[in-house]
Amino acid sequence: MQIARKSVIFTILLIITLLISWNCKKKSQTTPRPRGYFRIDLPEKEYKPLQINCSYTFEYPAYTEIVRDPGGVNENCWINIHYPQFNGDIHISYKKIQNNFKTYVEDARNLAYKHTIKAEAIQEEQYRDRKRNMYGIFYNLKGNVASPAQFFVTDSNKHFLRGSLYFRTEPNQDSLAPVIQFVKKDMKHLIETLHWKN
Repeated sequence: MQIARKSVIFTILLIITLLISWNCKKKSQTTPRPRGYFRIDLPEKEYKPLQINCSYTFEYPAYTEIVRDPGGVNENCWINIHYPQFNGDIHISYKKIQNNFKTYVEDARNLAYKHTIKAEAIQEEQYRDRKRNMYGIFYNLKGNVASPAQFFVTDSNKHFLRGSLYFRTEPNQDSLAPVIQFVKKDMKHLIETLHWKN
């Protein structure tokens, strides 16, 4: 009976010792990893002239494809500059001005500002080049918006060209930020090299 009692006490002490030593071990403190995004390889900047039979021309990125815009069924000069690597497009629409200049400007503004529901901010950059008779506005839209950049350029007399950037994915400002900045530079290069043909 004495041996059984000693055996029980020994077993209880052994269990207590194991529990204490297990709890006293250094616990490694783990913190969750921050959410990450895939690395995006951006191509080298390279441009080539647009070769289409329209009233405008500009330089567009060599790593993109020019596709006719399916939304411009009756508009031969509506195109998309497609970025296959990023699954995005710059939609280009062109209109001849015929006593409707103010309407086109207001439409461009309304299309940019319809994103105010999701936009954290909308910044307007005025564009003026008197030598080339070019005037316009570049809209920078901040936040998880469907179109993070839009612009229009015009000569105020005959030609009106509008562009808007869209990605075929759910808007996520954090993951798309490097691509958005990359494409915005391409859009500004387009404006800087734009010429009216007649």
